[in-house]
This record gives sequence, structure tokens and C-alpha cells, in this order.
Amino acid sequence: MIRLIVFLGNKGSQYTQTRHNMGWLFLDTFLEHSSVPAWQEKFHGMWTSVTMANTPVYLLKPMTFMNESGRSVGAMSRYFEIEPSEILVVHDDIELEFLTLRLQQGGGLAGHNGLKSIRQDIGTNDFFRLRLGIGRPEHGTVSSYVLGRFSSVQEAQLSLIWDQAIQLLQTWFLQKCSVQTLPKSAQVGF
Repeated sequence: MIRLIVFLGNKGSQYTQTRHNMGWLFLDTFLEHSSVPAWQEKFHGMWTSVTMANTPVYLLKPMTFMNESGRSVGAMSRYFEIEPSEILVVHDDIELEFLTLRLQQGGGLAGHNGLKSIRQDIGTNDFFRLRLGIGRPEHGTVSSYVLGRFSSVQEAQLSLIWDQAIQLLQTWFLQKCSVQTLPKSAQVGF
């Protein structure tokens, strides 16, 4: 069972509405659908706990830069004795088209520095991931693309992926999927 959901992003106002902050942007929508107690500051981040389908789940928003996310995830998972297979990381993904999302366990990290940091700190990439597609850049570098803002059209469409992600997580938790019964991956797109 999932015991920890991690939402990846970059601290700093210059990154607030960027593609690399998809995890944090989704967290804002996720919180609108949940009754969340006060956040606490610890583990190099902000954390709280919620109940999803009668299951207690910790939420973590690492307050490190993206490439140091593992410090936060590792510290919290060790403190609460959370296994890697009980962690779900929500993050942006350039390998998926915009408005596509995928829920999977393990797999390649596709150069994502936040995921690499988590793998390095917890010793495996056997955690679950909710991959939020941002697509690949048509021109320019990957770093300038992921650290860039959405187009006005894309920004207006973000609610579509948020709705799909909320539904996917609700279904997943309502089915009380354990690691043993969860399909290796599920994908939703428009």
C-alpha cells in the first residue's frame, strides 16, 4: 500500500508556473479535493498526513531544489520506516505528450534529476511514479524547456490533466491496491 506521496517541484518564485513544477502544481489541485491538516516543516520539506480510502497517507513537498529531492524523501522514509515500494512520486515527464499521464512502478528515469536524486538516496527506483506529461521541446534545450512556463493555451488545459490524475488516484486508492495486486502501469491521455 502507498504510505507516502511526494510532489516534486523547485523552490523559488521564478519556478512557480514552470513545467518542472508539475508535481507542485498538481498538489494545489489535489489539496482542493482533500481535507488536509496543517503542514509541518521537517525532512528538508513540508509534510502532512491525510486519509485516502480509509488509509493514512503522508504527503511530502520537498523544499530542496529538484536535483536534491532525495534528501527530503530519504529522510522522511527512513524516519517513518517507509519502504520504497510504498512511495508514490508525482513529477513532470518530457517522455509523455502534454495532457498524458501514466502511473507505474519502477522503470527508467529518463534523465529526471529529481528522480535520480531519490533513487540515489533510497537505493532503488522501485517506487511508484505518477508521470505528468509535458512533452518534448520543439526547439531549444531540455533544461530551458522544463524550466520555462506553459503557453497560455497549455495553461488553460492543465485542469484536464489534473482531473484525470485525481480520478486515477481515487480509483487506485478505492480499489485498495497493494503492491502485489497493482498493475505495473496505467496510462491516461487525451
